[in-house]
This record gives sequence, structure tokens and C-alpha cells, in this order.
Amino acid sequence: MKKVLLISPLVITAALHAQSNRTAEIGFHNFSWGTSIEIFTARVGNPVHSEEANGFQSLVYENIPMAGYRAFMVAYFSSNGLEGGTYYFNTGNLDESRQCYTAVQSELVAMFGPTPPAPAGRYETLLREMRTYVTCWDLPDGYINLTVNTRSGDPVTLWFASPTMTKMLDGS
Repeated sequence: MKKVLLISPLVITAALHAQSNRTAEIGFHNFSWGTSIEIFTARVGNPVHSEEANGFQSLVYENIPMAGYRAFMVAYFSSNGLEGGTYYFNTGNLDESRQCYTAVQSELVAMFGPTPPAPAGRYETLLREMRTYVTCWDLPDGYINLTVNTRSGDPVTLWFASPTMTKMLDGS
């Protein structure tokens, strides 16, 4: 039985199975992995920008409402359809970035529970002292990463990846 759970405008589909507490079926922006570009753009609208690189086509959208904030959104498509997406939150200052991160993190933790330690090798480029500003879920149906680097002024970033994209990024 599938149950759709809403986090503000963030929608994540969770599949509930009797044999386990919970496994999550992750998608992006209320779309399942593999959704075609045509279906995506029919529902979301035309992007403000589109580009192709490394076998992916990226669709860029501005001013998307997300978890009570406005976000810049990028959806990634391969020849197999939707493979991932990223929200870059528009926050005005350091305090708002922290509040945004905490609000989105709280909603995701409520959905998926506490996060286990990150897999070895995935975060070599992050500074150790920034780990308190990184939360991730490595679930059977995808990967979710919420991050902010308040020292460099980077935006709060929420990233979703399909299992296929996750394997590619891990070098598998």
C-alpha cells in the first residue's frame, strides 16, 4: 500500500511494508523516478533554462515554493527519465539560512527518522566542522541530502537522487 505524505509543498511517497518498519519510495517534486521530461514540463511548466551535460538534461526553474521558502529548482533527466533534482533556497542572511535548514531538516526527520552516519567516501570535499549542517538519507529508492555551508554563504540545498544517479555518483 502506498501513502503520499506531504511536507509543505515537498511531496515524498512512502511505501509501507508489513515486513519492515518503513522503506521510502523517493521521487522529486511529486514525480516518480523515470518520469519523462514531457510529463514533467506539462505539469510544472516550461523551465527558464535548459542545458545538457554528461548525459543529463537539466531543467531550471525559479521562484518555486518549497517548505515555506522560495527556491531555485533544477530537475535532472537521463534517457530513462527523471533521475534527480535540487532545490536551492532563497534566504536573505545567515540567520534565515539556519532557520531554513532547521525547518526543512525537521520535516525530513519527521518523515524518515534520524539519519545514520554518511557512507564512507561520499563527503570528502565537505569540511569536518560543517557536518552538523549536512543531513542525508540513503534509502533503497533514492538518496536525499540537505546541506548548508554558513561560512561561505552557500544556499540551503536539498538534493534528491534516484538509485541510478546515486550509483553513478558513487562510481558504481
